[in-house]
Amino acid sequence: MNPSVETQVRKADHLRVCLEEDVQFRETSSGLERYRFIHCCLPELDFNDVDLTTSFLGKTLSAPLLISSMTGGTDQAKLINFRLAAAAQQHQLAMGIGSQRVAVENPDVAMTFAVRSLAPDILLFANIGAVQLNYQYGLDECRKIVDLLEADALILHLNVLQECVQTKGDKNFRGLLDKIAMLCEELPVPVIAKEVGNGISGMMAKRLIEAGVAVIDVAGAGGTSWAKVEGERANDLRQRRLGQTFADWGIPTAECITAIRAIAPTIPLIASGGLRNGLDAAKAIALGADLAGMALPFLKAANESEEVLHALIAILKEELAVTLFCTGNAAIADLKTSDALRKTGIGDGV
Repeated sequence: MNPSVETQVRKADHLRVCLEEDVQFRETSSGLERYRFIHCCLPELDFNDVDLTTSFLGKTLSAPLLISSMTGGTDQAKLINFRLAAAAQQHQLAMGIGSQRVAVENPDVAMTFAVRSLAPDILLFANIGAVQLNYQYGLDECRKIVDLLEADALILHLNVLQECVQTKGDKNFRGLLDKIAMLCEELPVPVIAKEVGNGISGMMAKRLIEAGVAVIDVAGAGGTSWAKVEGERANDLRQRRLGQTFADWGIPTAECITAIRAIAPTIPLIASGGLRNGLDAAKAIALGADLAGMALPFLKAANESEEVLHALIAILKEELAVTLFCTGNAAIADLKTSDALRKTGIGDGV
């Protein structure tokens, strides 16, 4: 099969499996359920004055929410991306695009990613797998990806486990840190290092930051398991078995946030991996994240309809606002510096 066609088929499989199958972590959680906010019974605030606005990489957002990287390369993906981009523009949210490798291999599908005309003002992230830097991708291809999207930053996603599970996965990760450092030096936009659901440790974050990475997206364990996704789409016993064996592999999102903040107090930090509502987002921000990223909730809503997508965003914002109000915080900056979050160690209470 032609490599570009094979990539398109894989992207279509990923979209189908995420929408139709149970590919969530079962045993490993995000860790956010181990934290509880201290309720403030008298916030001395007017709810209408609660302010969710924040800034990230120089752009103002109406709320610290990121529509995380998901899809591209197919007609269904184009519909979803266009709906997400229009909603991000209307609601002033940040957005990431799925891996653009397929657009480099097959320029005919580049339009499935070309959302800037629908969202001229949003914070928009391009995306490519870091391992592709060892497979004939370099500075020129990364520049092309950024230019195609008119992106504000480039995500390099780190998906070592997913590549291992895939029968024909790209598994040569040798020497990537130096190549990432070169991109950080040469690209005209910031570089974001992002996992895909297995987490970034404090030690690895330190090495990435020293290489010049401007933003870390922890993408921890607890949400969609890409080992399970690959296992569900398997056509052979090996891939199916590996997907099952490593279905719960990874570092919980909450642990990633606290570990990275301990060694890098000021690095712009995105929390994703198992966040499913505005309360999860608020916990991640109180732990030290600057943005809260979600993929599956937005994917399912956008696949259903524009109306469902807009309703989801409104609810997420309200959940964030209620959390601020009920902890006595008037703004996102107040929540980040408050002492309202406690680790319980057990349970899933609020």
